[in-house]
Amino acid sequence: MADNEFATCLEDWEDLEKEYVQLEEGHKNYTKLLEQMTAAQKKCVADIAHHRYRIRRIMETLKKVGRDLTEEEVQQREELLQKIKDRKDNFREMEESLPHKNGIYLSIILGQVNVSLLDKGDKFKYKQEYEKFKLTVSNIIMLISLFTYFIQSYRWVDALLNFLLVWYYCTLTIRESILIVNGSRIKGWWLTHHFVSTVCAGISLIWPEGETYQKFRTTYILFTFYLTFVYALQYYYQSGCLYRLRCLGQGHTMDITVG
Repeated sequence: MADNEFATCLEDWEDLEKEYVQLEEGHKNYTKLLEQMTAAQKKCVADIAHHRYRIRRIMETLKKVGRDLTEEEVQQREELLQKIKDRKDNFREMEESLPHKNGIYLSIILGQVNVSLLDKGDKFKYKQEYEKFKLTVSNIIMLISLFTYFIQSYRWVDALLNFLLVWYYCTLTIRESILIVNGSRIKGWWLTHHFVSTVCAGISLIWPEGETYQKFRTTYILFTFYLTFVYALQYYYQSGCLYRLRCLGQGHTMDITVG
């Protein structure tokens, strides 16, 4: 019985040896293709940068000669400007499938780690996870702020709420910066709002216990509850609007809810 089991083990190992040879060959092909893809990405990025530079030079020349053109040349100039505009739109579409450099904020937080998602499905999935995270944590903050409002004032409970707010807004700024790198059209004011909210929550976290804090506390907790409640309502409304726009071909897949 033991001899048969040992013989079976040897046969299984021989089969694995054959499969391992195929695995090694497949991994070599994968590594080779990965190197080729990286080289192709760098070439595309360099070519787009070269085209942008040439277009800037053409635009500078067009501005200089704009006043001394005949009627026919003016028409040709307008056609050329339209072609340049279309070409820039094409560049933006190409860049969606190419890696992007991190902004200053991401470079400080993460360094030069590549956070570009090249697959459109992965980008949309990351955007959906961002929306889910934002809604889930907002609901938690709403419940904690409501609980904190009705109980007796305990500084450690308030500190827990403020710490959650600091962590929440810090995480949002990082996730939104990654979304921007991957083509999301997040407005600067929205990102700035979260930076300011992080600072405000941090001030509330380290605010010492005292009469001024107690006077501010109730209004602050009610405002926090109101803010998260309104966001939850806006999320369901805006997510429906974004879905309809995408179905009609008028919305961008990386657009987010704002609230």
